[in-house]
Amino acid sequence: MPVIAPMPASIPTQLQGADDTMAAGTTVDHLTETYRAHYRSLLGLAALLLDDTASCEDVVQEAFIRVHSARKRVRDPEKTLAYLRQTVVNLSRSTLRRRILGLKLLTKPMPDMASAEEGAYDLLERDALKKALKGLQRRQREVLVLRYFADMTEAQVAEALGISLGSVKAYGSRGIAALRVAMEAPA
Repeated sequence: MPVIAPMPASIPTQLQGADDTMAAGTTVDHLTETYRAHYRSLLGLAALLLDDTASCEDVVQEAFIRVHSARKRVRDPEKTLAYLRQTVVNLSRSTLRRRILGLKLLTKPMPDMASAEEGAYDLLERDALKKALKGLQRRQREVLVLRYFADMTEAQVAEALGISLGSVKAYGSRGIAALRVAMEAPA
């Protein structure tokens, strides 16, 4: 008569009388039935975490593949669905991480070239601005050019022109008001 080793203490007493299929893990038939019954709900779970249907389907399929590969480790067939849900969540997180990393690593694309019409329109606007600037008083023009085109601070403009900070603010304010009027006037 063969000697039977005692069951380890870590296995619950309910499983001690279980047959070999439960002790061996989740069966393929049980996994197939779980697939049929819960595919849509797992797809919905992935849809809440991801943004496109194709990625959701890929994640759910990959989850079933991984659970199938590890079915012997899922000792309790009742926990198969929980294991699948957790796998879907983890795979969704991984997908999002890869996307974010991919976006960070991508080089910035070249800016789109402006169409000929846009270029012509920009040229017309630039010409109108130059014409309006020429119509300003000399000090107003100097303050605006140094302040906005040379990107200088008001203090730097005052020092460069040898005038007070208050004068720079006054010339700048009056110059902008005059530019608005000149640019809005029909040509």
